[in-house]
Amino acid sequence: MNSRRKREQREGTFAGSSAERAIIDIGSNTVRLVVYGGSMRAPVVLLNEKVTARLGRDIAVSGRLADEAVELAMGGLARFALLLDDLGIDDVETVATAAVREASNGPEFIGEIQRLGFAPRLLSGEEEACVSASGIAGAFPGAQGSVADLGGGSLELVAINQGETGQPVSMPLGALRLPEYRLGRDTDAEMRKALESVIGKNGWNLASGKAHEPQPLYLVGGTWRAMAVFAMESRSHPLTDPHGFELSAKGAAKLATRLSGESAARLGSHPRISSMRAEMLPDAAVLLHALLLQLGPSRVVFSSWGLREGLLYDRLEAHEKSQDPLLTGVSAFAKLRGAPATLATRIAGWTVDAAPSRIHGSERLRLAATMLALASMQIEPNIRLPQAIDWALHKRWIAIDAGERALLAAAIAANGNALDLPESVKALASEEALEEAVCWGLAVRLARRLGARSRRSLEVSRLRVENGELVLRLARSHAALFGQPSEKDIALLAGRLGIGWRVEIVADDGLHANADDRS
Repeated sequence: MNSRRKREQREGTFAGSSAERAIIDIGSNTVRLVVYGGSMRAPVVLLNEKVTARLGRDIAVSGRLADEAVELAMGGLARFALLLDDLGIDDVETVATAAVREASNGPEFIGEIQRLGFAPRLLSGEEEACVSASGIAGAFPGAQGSVADLGGGSLELVAINQGETGQPVSMPLGALRLPEYRLGRDTDAEMRKALESVIGKNGWNLASGKAHEPQPLYLVGGTWRAMAVFAMESRSHPLTDPHGFELSAKGAAKLATRLSGESAARLGSHPRISSMRAEMLPDAAVLLHALLLQLGPSRVVFSSWGLREGLLYDRLEAHEKSQDPLLTGVSAFAKLRGAPATLATRIAGWTVDAAPSRIHGSERLRLAATMLALASMQIEPNIRLPQAIDWALHKRWIAIDAGERALLAAAIAANGNALDLPESVKALASEEALEEAVCWGLAVRLARRLGARSRRSLEVSRLRVENGELVLRLARSHAALFGQPSEKDIALLAGRLGIGWRVEIVADDGLHANADDRS
């Protein structure tokens, strides 16, 4: 363990997580520093700061980065340099995008950044598109479709197929430049047609043959995410994280129509939409409508992973990219809360015969649920259930949908013997799916309470379903482990499974014998 990590652990700088890497993203709207820890396959954001410099606000008029914007940006970057030095973070990647690459004084600005000790990389529009697509590949393994990254100065479009990208394009349709397309046009329809023309001239339209059949459109960027937040809250959606939120093409068109008619003042009154995003949303909604008409997607998927996460993903080795981001993220989270992956794997193996994933779940989801259920036991009883369910429903997990989040929540609740699930959970998955997850949680409850999660207790016992009956087999040397709490737990699990139960005390060497040998 290096000296920096020892100091972090001693001082508790990031609550057990080591700051591994930092990215400075110099965009047309904001200049942002993000410090990451944990596994880079499912990185944990340890610090996220931004300066709303709006570097690209005058590009269309003057072709330059405004002096005031540069001053704001440099002030933020000077602060970032101090923070990174104080935290001892050496792995820093600095990138600049549309505003800096288009501005006549961009090279001068880059020089100032270099004098702070950074080594900025100026991304081309095509590079920006491909890196954002890498973020989508990391967040949605196996993703196929199109990626639309909306920044302040530009819109990048690129096709993606199993991690491979098509020919990217960059267009001057960033959120700060969209108002130009309202000038001289009286209606949203006229603006939309102008945007469609630009998109179409760049080869992105239904007649171009970009896709043989409708595929998803992945939306990357803060303005799109604000749009997703608006849509979720308008629908009283049970979840709060916009990452992975989906709309049908028809639903996205309705949302675009509604938002394009909203005023910035009204949108700005929304507690989760900043005044900056509120100003941009109506025009961005017209752009979304144009994209829907030109691309004809099957559905729209909002992503919180984009350029920065793509930079991290591109540096991974092939074997790291192949890791499951859900399990990687959950295991890192649970380990810090007394539930290492080794323990969860043992318990998941112990419970698999009695409560496996069946029709609605999967073994990866059951293992994730097991880790979170065990971690939840470190929370005080009076706040355990709501906090642990919030983990399942609202924490930024990757490669998981809303229904799967509900299954995590149901398993966590059942592990705590809370079988009356909240309405927010019931709204996200079918009764049959939730019942499957409840059985996962009850099986974990039995396993952890039988022997206080000890490795030995799992080695001297077996839980099986045999001839339509739930059987707990326990070595004679540890027969005293089975008491009233375990009796209640096995009866509860068997009742949910709709079968009877029994306990067998066997010789210490008899656990592996089959039923015929014991009869």
